[in-house]
Amino acid sequence: MISKTRTTKETDITVSLEINGTGKASMNTGVGFLDHMLESFSKHSLMDISIECKGDTHIDDHHSVEDIGIVLGSLISEAIYPVKAMERFGSANIVMDEACVSCDLDLSNRPFLVFELSPTGKVGNFDTELVEEFFRAVVLNARLSVHIVELRGKNKHHVIEAAFKSLAVALRRATTKNERIGTPSTKGTL
Repeated sequence: MISKTRTTKETDITVSLEINGTGKASMNTGVGFLDHMLESFSKHSLMDISIECKGDTHIDDHHSVEDIGIVLGSLISEAIYPVKAMERFGSANIVMDEACVSCDLDLSNRPFLVFELSPTGKVGNFDTELVEEFFRAVVLNARLSVHIVELRGKNKHHVIEAAFKSLAVALRRATTKNERIGTPSTKGTL
């Protein structure tokens, strides 16, 4: 288990991560919908994740959501690089009722995000525009190449949850141990 704390004028966050865990989650972000998404992410990635966040949610949820993504992404980076004996590539199409979201990723050490989800407005009190902020923070700090694309969907909650689950399953597949691969790059390093 590795841990990291980030303290700013806007947030005080501690995240612990075991990348090869069992999907155990403990979330206390101060943002209810994000807790729900992160619990689902933990379960389907099989990563053990604990997050404590005190943020300026009296203003809005933006700083908490983005900063949690920054810390979680940096811990994922610490856990996977240099990539050795891992599959490296992962993909998943996740269905939630009428919604289907695809995630394809590469443990590339070159951050890039393609984000094509349609939800706008709110899910409960949660601003859906923060979903992209979260994914961008995770991807840039984990140094992953990730494409998250909505294939279909109408219900905002379903589309967003399918996105979190698709990233989780794609990451689980990409980080799967495979001793035969060695370093999964013709360059010799990632």
